[in-house]
Amino acid sequence: MAITKEQRRLRIRKGIRNKITGTAERPRLSVFKSNKDIYVQLIDDVNGHTLAATSSADLGKKANINIEISKEVGKKLAEKATGTGISSVVFDRGGYPYHGKVKALAEGAREGGLKF
Repeated sequence: MAITKEQRRLRIRKGIRNKITGTAERPRLSVFKSNKDIYVQLIDDVNGHTLAATSSADLGKKANINIEISKEVGKKLAEKATGTGISSVVFDRGGYPYHGKVKALAEGAREGGLKF
C-alpha cells in the first residue's frame, strides 16, 4: 500500500527532528502550515518550553496565506525574538519543502534579524 502525503511528511519531519535540537540560547524555529494559516514558534527542546510564537491568524489576516503573509509572519516572529534577546535559531521546516511559503517565512525572519 502506498504511503500518503501526510505519512511521507511525518517521516521526513522525524528525520529532521533526530538531527536538530533547540536550546535556550539557540532555539528551534518550528513551522506548521494548515490550509488557512501558517504557524511558527521558537522552542527550547531541552526544557520543553515555547519561547515565542506567532501565526498569520495573529496578524488578523482573513484570507488564505500567501508568500507576502508568510514573510510578515517571519518578520513578526523575529521582532518578538529580538525583544526576548534571541538572535540565533535552528530552522525546522517541519517536513515541508523549502520553497514558497516556508522559504518566504525564513527570509522574513532573516530580514527581521534572526541568524540561521
